[in-house]
Amino acid sequence: MMRGSVTSCAAKLVGTDEATTCIGVVIRNNRTGMTSVSHMDFPKIVEGGLRQMLELLGDDNAPFDVHLIGGFSDASTKVVRSSGKKHVKQEGYSYPLCCKIVEVLHKSQQQFHLRTFCVLENNTATDSLGNALPVIGGFVVQTSSGVVTPASFDMNSRCPDEVVRRIRVSVSSYDPTWQGRLLETYDTQCDVFQIAPACWMPDWADIASSLNQLSDSEVLMQCSTSPAAEPPHFVENERRIWKYLINNPDWEETFPKYKPRVFHRTNDGNWSRYS
Repeated sequence: MMRGSVTSCAAKLVGTDEATTCIGVVIRNNRTGMTSVSHMDFPKIVEGGLRQMLELLGDDNAPFDVHLIGGFSDASTKVVRSSGKKHVKQEGYSYPLCCKIVEVLHKSQQQFHLRTFCVLENNTATDSLGNALPVIGGFVVQTSSGVVTPASFDMNSRCPDEVVRRIRVSVSSYDPTWQGRLLETYDTQCDVFQIAPACWMPDWADIASSLNQLSDSEVLMQCSTSPAAEPPHFVENERRIWKYLINNPDWEETFPKYKPRVFHRTNDGNWSRYS
């Protein structure tokens, strides 16, 4: 449930990864080169999230390019009996999320060209144990051309404040400021990484401490929407989040006065904390 919007003059590549049941959305204004990328995880975020993305792309009569990548056939078919009748019920996370994205795009007054639809059955493989897995879980967009390429990111390419950004995703549902909205990370006008603030309840430290006592297999089962499809570093990332929350139970230590954490680009292409 994160978003970044860029122009080709500032950032050369923008993308997301670690999408299993989530879906990465790219919307691009070809006339201006403005490109907005989001990582959506829940149907309730879609309508407001797409509105946020479109607001930054400007008004244009020409259709915007759209790429949808992520999600897979994670639904399992169950037979439910009620009133003496059998009902087939599909359960899963990817399908309702994808349907909502397509529905909102279809209802929009803006016109779109759907350039990539790598979701659900189009993005599903099976491992040796018969578990369904996403084929592609990440991508980058070349902002100068709009070309989209499958990708994953190592620790050195995730930009600043990676753990804090993960924490915002985990705890922001408790922050009324972000209900129904995508979390913002990058200010394209100023070319700064601006981690918008989020608050969390003090008891998150206790919750994190309890979760950190779980075994790796228990972490997967309790904290993932797709335990068999997660990348190898999923559990490690969860534990890094919990350790941060244990050590920083007061959100104001991370976001004093509810102000964003701002990073400026350095001459060598890295990021330096400004505020």
